[in-house]
Amino acid sequence: MERPGLIVAPLTPFDSGLKVDQAKLRRQIDYVVEECRATMVVAAGVETQEYAYLGLDERKALIRSTVEFVADRVPVMVGISHPALRTAIELAHDAERLGAAAVQVLAPLRPFAGAPTRDDLIAYFEALARETRLPITLYLNPGPGADVSIADTIALAKLPAVQLIKESSRDLARVSRLIAEIDRPGHARYFTTMQMLLVTLLLGGSGATMPPPACEIARHIIDAFVAKQYERAAELQLQFALFPSKWMHRGLAPVMKAAMNQIGIPVGDPYPPYAPLSADEARALADYLKTNVLAHRQLVQAVE
Repeated sequence: MERPGLIVAPLTPFDSGLKVDQAKLRRQIDYVVEECRATMVVAAGVETQEYAYLGLDERKALIRSTVEFVADRVPVMVGISHPALRTAIELAHDAERLGAAAVQVLAPLRPFAGAPTRDDLIAYFEALARETRLPITLYLNPGPGADVSIADTIALAKLPAVQLIKESSRDLARVSRLIAEIDRPGHARYFTTMQMLLVTLLLGGSGATMPPPACEIARHIIDAFVAKQYERAAELQLQFALFPSKWMHRGLAPVMKAAMNQIGIPVGDPYPPYAPLSADEARALADYLKTNVLAHRQLVQAVE
């Protein structure tokens, strides 16, 4: 069995002119790769990365910068989700030229309304597969993408080109069923998210995808699990019971950006008009991080 994967989606730092801040992006990617030991980095692939605010050329530039800053230390997966299939294919071709290891795409909504059928979804992913040699990650996130049933997810996982799945639900019944029917039989590697990480590993899933600094906690959970220190892994997993949920009324990007700023790796504020955490919320988050993430980091450094 492959070692658990930790796929990380770096946040997008913006400067005062709302352009991508290259220096902050580079520093953050170094943190993700070197300190959190990501096994793969996602470029412009999930909504928390705020790529949807960028024009197509700006998005392509963000992808290029991410690949450049990772510098072959770990594989890069490029997000190609777009309402227009032709644009998704164009992004996939760019990903190939840049040396990406995979592409990630949302299960698409139908632009003319109504839930996509299984035939719609299979036709979409087969069309992508004809246009790229890269493995495809099926990204499941109802809202920005389609709400795909368990049966349809299993059918998509059996397509040869679909080799990874990113599952955003926190539904244990769904997660356990899909691990049993997709990952364990070897159809595709199945990745969940931060709140489901430890149970995913225990049930035989492949790992999780998340932004920083959640990935720092996740790295310690994975290391404890691999070392068979299950009580320690459970203790660490409990950090995700409160973080980020206590602040999620602001949205995931604002919470994670505030957390990154507080651990000393500045990434700025969310893209306007969305507001950062209030002063009181930021103080409460800082107190939580001091007694959890930062305290654990100091303990690890002392041992080393």
